[in-house]
Amino acid sequence: MDMNAAAIDLAGPGRHGILPPPSRERFNTPPAAPEPRPGERVFTHDGRPLWLRPIDPGDVAAMRRCFKRLSPEEIRRRFLHAMAELPEPMAQRLCRIDPARETAFVLMDDTTDPQEMRGVGRIYVDETTHGAEFSVLVEHDWARKGLGALLMRRLVEDCRRRGLDEIWGYVLLENRPMLHLCKELGFTRRFCPDEPGVIQLALLL
Repeated sequence: MDMNAAAIDLAGPGRHGILPPPSRERFNTPPAAPEPRPGERVFTHDGRPLWLRPIDPGDVAAMRRCFKRLSPEEIRRRFLHAMAELPEPMAQRLCRIDPARETAFVLMDDTTDPQEMRGVGRIYVDETTHGAEFSVLVEHDWARKGLGALLMRRLVEDCRRRGLDEIWGYVLLENRPMLHLCKELGFTRRFCPDEPGVIQLALLL
């Protein structure tokens, strides 16, 4: 999955790929599953069909299979460090979001049985900055088909709906596809003196 990512798409936001504390620890309430909403049929530039929809607690198995298709380099780009596998508890956490603080969209391929996850994009709201950190991941074989831009635009729309001031994410300088995508969408670069090889991409809303 080149899920051409800034710091999902498979892990939650965080400059080192570290998940935020579960909602029950942050707010003393269990994380709420997103309300079900109908999916939207979308097509890649070459006509391949996918379903775009909110992530669901039942997506754990598809997410873990998606992770297994990632190369070590793709994993490092996504998480900013190496990971041998996506543990079940982490996958559970990523698929059961707190909609008050998170949004996550997935791109599902229903031409296979079972359906496979081809892309994921999410934000995590940081109330202290009135902004949100993003992550976007598109599986390698589905890259360069407009899916990363689609996911990013939906995340930007969601941030505006929430009335946030900014959307941002951490990206490796070597991750040229993500750098190019964000430049096309109007993001600006902020260098991280304490993080060699990492840059912050930000868009004022």
